[in-house]
Amino acid sequence: MNKLGTFLGLLILIAGSYGVYLLFQEKTATAETDEPDVPPQVSVQVGKIQKTTLHGYVRAYGSVELDPGSDRTAPAGMRITAPSAGIITDARCVEGQQVNKGDVLFRLDSRIADVTIEKARQAVSFAEKNFERQQKLREIEGTSDKLYQGAQQALEAARAELASAQTQRTLLAVPAPFSGTIVRVSAQVGETVNMAQDLAELRDLKRVIVTAPVPNREIARLKLDLPVEIETGLSVAGSTTATLNVTGTLNYIDPQVNPLNDTVPVHITLPAGSGLRPGQFVAMRIAYEEHPDCLAIPEEGIVTTPEGETVISVVEDDRAIKRAVKPGLRENGLVEITGDGIKEGTPVVTVGAYGLPEQTRIRVIGQ
Repeated sequence: MNKLGTFLGLLILIAGSYGVYLLFQEKTATAETDEPDVPPQVSVQVGKIQKTTLHGYVRAYGSVELDPGSDRTAPAGMRITAPSAGIITDARCVEGQQVNKGDVLFRLDSRIADVTIEKARQAVSFAEKNFERQQKLREIEGTSDKLYQGAQQALEAARAELASAQTQRTLLAVPAPFSGTIVRVSAQVGETVNMAQDLAELRDLKRVIVTAPVPNREIARLKLDLPVEIETGLSVAGSTTATLNVTGTLNYIDPQVNPLNDTVPVHITLPAGSGLRPGQFVAMRIAYEEHPDCLAIPEEGIVTTPEGETVISVVEDDRAIKRAVKPGLRENGLVEITGDGIKEGTPVVTVGAYGLPEQTRIRVIGQ
């Protein structure tokens, strides 16, 4: 009987414990059912709709070249050639030398030219004396018109020969046609050269342009005299991070499309002393449009829905409200926007905007 009583007691204790467990589970389920459905809160970063000035750019890459010249200016690079055949007796330039316009760079042997000039001077002197004698004879009617006119023509011819000889003598000195840098010397003293043979190469390194191919689909946006920002890649003096940019001007658009890559060559003039060198590769952007006082937000705040609609999430109280907008120009991480209810200073979700459901409760971080 004692064993049976003990067994029955244990059985009653287990049944009581199970009943208490079922009652606790029922109360817990009831409490969870009665608890209100609280939407989750998403952490985001925000920015503000701001008023600014944005530009539209056509971006391109090109290379620096010497200015080819125009109908008003000479080319910035030129080969210095021998004006005639002869022997070089003087060379006054070396590679890397800066020269000014008119500086004599080479001289050719002038001994034959000097002899020719002296003979021409003697001929002029003889012709002048003969003409003077004919003038005196004419005053006393001691000569004929034919002899007088012949002496006059002989004097004019002698003077022309002298001028020609002096000009030929002058050509034996080869001057610099413009100020610049001697980049190559190909003739030396004592060397015999032929007419038009290369003696040196002169470049005005301050007069350079940028030649760049622009995609044909974008060429309609461009016109002459537009400003062009050139990224030189050179560091600003005293800075390890800032780079020096140069502003040029679009001055030529090729009328023909390159069929190999569907691009159109353009030329950009640069200010003197730009620091760019021929052969250098540069990036550039051509400003074709400007929108002053437009509304813009950081690029992170622009979202395109699966339906193709562009939206932003405006912050109202603690919720993100979606607003449809039309994007415009983009520059320096900002996007121009237009749309109903878009006002300057309105906070918008930036980081965390993608995939954010409508009316989401948010918590702003990172401020």
